[in-house]
Amino acid sequence: MIVKKRNYKKEYKDYHSKPLQKKRRVLRNKARSILGLKVGDPREADHKKPLSKGGSNNKSNLRAVSRTVNRKKATK
Repeated sequence: MIVKKRNYKKEYKDYHSKPLQKKRRVLRNKARSILGLKVGDPREADHKKPLSKGGSNNKSNLRAVSRTVNRKKATK
């Protein structure tokens, strides 16, 4: 099996540096801060109503869940 190396610089240039993605990253980081999740905490900030569907970063819309639970939610 041949493993292709990722070009992180290209990924950043093509996707992560876009203004919309920067705004979304800021909102995700802010949600972690509101919940008090520190670096290394295995839990993630889950938005009960997703930001993409008009949700907000209000404490009432956030909860700390495991990575597994949060990632499964995206497939529903």
